[in-house]
Amino acid sequence: MAEKRLLLGDEAVALGALYAGLSGVYAYPGTPSTEITEFIQKDPLSKERGVRSRWCTNEKTAMEAALGMSYAGKRALVCMKHVGMNVCADAFVNAAITGVNGGLVVLAADDPSMHSSQNEQDSRFYGKFALIPILEPSTQQECFDMQAYAFDLSERLRLPVLMRIVTRLAHSRAAVETGVPRSQNELNPDNERTRWVLLPGNARRQYAALVGKIPETEQCAQESPYNTLRLSGRRGLGVIASGIGYNYVLENLPEDVSVLKVSQYPLPAGQVRALASASDEILVVEDGQPFIEEQVRGILGAGYPVSGRLTGRLPRTGELDPDCVAKALGRTGGPVHGPARNLAPRPPQLCQGCGHRDVYTALNQVLADYPEARVFGDIGCYTLGALPPYRAIDSCVDMGASITMAKGAADAGMHPVVAVIGDSTFTHSGMTSLLDAVNDNAAITVILSDNLTTAMTGGQDSAGTHKFEAICLALGVERDHLHVVVPLPKNMEEITRTIRKELEYKGVSVIIPQRECMQTLARKQRLKQAQKQQ
Repeated sequence: MAEKRLLLGDEAVALGALYAGLSGVYAYPGTPSTEITEFIQKDPLSKERGVRSRWCTNEKTAMEAALGMSYAGKRALVCMKHVGMNVCADAFVNAAITGVNGGLVVLAADDPSMHSSQNEQDSRFYGKFALIPILEPSTQQECFDMQAYAFDLSERLRLPVLMRIVTRLAHSRAAVETGVPRSQNELNPDNERTRWVLLPGNARRQYAALVGKIPETEQCAQESPYNTLRLSGRRGLGVIASGIGYNYVLENLPEDVSVLKVSQYPLPAGQVRALASASDEILVVEDGQPFIEEQVRGILGAGYPVSGRLTGRLPRTGELDPDCVAKALGRTGGPVHGPARNLAPRPPQLCQGCGHRDVYTALNQVLADYPEARVFGDIGCYTLGALPPYRAIDSCVDMGASITMAKGAADAGMHPVVAVIGDSTFTHSGMTSLLDAVNDNAAITVILSDNLTTAMTGGQDSAGTHKFEAICLALGVERDHLHVVVPLPKNMEEITRTIRKELEYKGVSVIIPQRECMQTLARKQRLKQAQKQQ
């Protein structure tokens, strides 16, 4: 029996996957995708059916494990933010070549305007690169409905399906009508061995088969219920809109404008040509990079006027909003929905009582005596150490880069060199960096700041908790140069003495400041208090 629920876009994706017969979700936390896995972890249907939902060490391991579940014949969902697609790219692209058995959906949550990210790359390019179908919902209802459609499409084509959402859709709520949950697939491992063993001889055949499926994936997009063309009967401007941008078009759309809504790719070339035939020019409204706009120019040729982000009719960077879309459509005098004005800026900062504060206080105190020192930072809430009052970090590029950048700087002759990395980031992609440093005996000091959780994304489990000493020793760090300290003001003398000592060591040293995140500690205390009152 159908019911209505008020859901975030992320939650609608999660519930839709559960109702589509999901057997496992594989993910590494990253805004704006985190709530998908968290919803599945807590949902009663997930617990009733035993859906696998623990966090993975990184996006590559998530993609590979999901592919293994697909091999076994069951339906799997992989979730990540857009930069996670870079981490899983090896497995993702090759999964298109092996193909799938059970349905496999890869959910990429993009972050236009970089609300919590280092870049605003567009994940649709990954789907096009891998030659697989792409889905892009425009509403929370489509986030739910498209899950069953995506898993069915995946099993029909025997290909992974990429679904792309953006921050504004992931983190806004709307009423969603559900249905009846489908049962999970039965265990049914694939016995076609040559599909899965990508030796060059097999891979060439598989790649040829993948290319041979292009006409079918194009036909699926052309016939998709999620790609709709509305012709007004009047010439003039025609609009192609996708994702969240379609909603902004609807808010500002004159009645005499023809519209093509694109929510499934490859881009439906037949519908694009039909719109062009009924219009004098086309405006492309899409959140992210000019993915559709560039292809439309190729389909229609240089003589047909196409505008959008490439021409400056819409902003080239950042996320869309109703105001810029209204302006592009020629609407003036309407309400302004832009950012609030006359508000004092409030830069983000580390929580009061956070152990990272004590780490940076100690580090700055020691490095005051080393004016040539450089500190290479990493991705996490501790990245806020780059801001006042600490200004303690000189770089932050990508997950795990702190150690390898520090190593490269040391290789170039810089000294002293420090890397600051968090516990979850270390297991995500810092361990291999540390192994490189150990193998070269690089003269670097690594500060592995352990707050016993993945704090920046809300306190999810961290893969290496209570294992970091053992991991570092196993990677070859010498026992005499591996230290665990408790970052508290009362321990400042011990911490500064340890840092100073290891800066002078001409080899790899690791210092692990270890104290629980204040936020997760507070949540645990509230939970205990609530249990006592029951």
